[in-house]
Amino acid sequence: MLELRSLAIPDVKVIRPDRFSDARGYFSETFQRSTFAEKGILHDFVQDNQSSSNRIGTVRGLHFQRPPFAQAKLIRVLSGAILDIAVDLRRSSPSFGKHIAIQLDSESGEQVFIPKGFAHGFCTLQPNTVVLYKVDQVYAPSHDGGVYWADPALKIEWPVTTSEAQLSPKDEILPALNQLGCVFD
Repeated sequence: MLELRSLAIPDVKVIRPDRFSDARGYFSETFQRSTFAEKGILHDFVQDNQSSSNRIGTVRGLHFQRPPFAQAKLIRVLSGAILDIAVDLRRSSPSFGKHIAIQLDSESGEQVFIPKGFAHGFCTLQPNTVVLYKVDQVYAPSHDGGVYWADPALKIEWPVTTSEAQLSPKDEILPALNQLGCVFD
């Protein structure tokens, strides 16, 4: 059984697969195409990405790929915990510029589905956090884009300050939302 619920931006979904536990631990089927399709997630995931972050306060994002290489993502935490963020970049959407924030951790097993048209990022809440995400389009460096994670216009309540955050040089210089232009209609 797969439990699915919409968040404040209805196209973003939280997915909780069943876990079967015993004295050894647990087993969980985290993805099966037909089960996801029955729930309306009809994406053909073609690439898995995994990140490992050693320190609390590591921020990755907010990233997206421009069409025709835009990606839908299915995110889950294998070890540790994150505050996961999705920002709606679809200009025609009533939630353009708004975001969802949800804590994901390895204990709950919850996953988040983020459709195309969103910037995605996260901040680690525990050391040695490992995140796995499936995408439905391959990475295309020439179509890579992002929004500055701490843009005040986004009103994201991050668990770290700009001086505490551990960032890549690329993420430090991403544009603010109002400098981005139209990426998704």
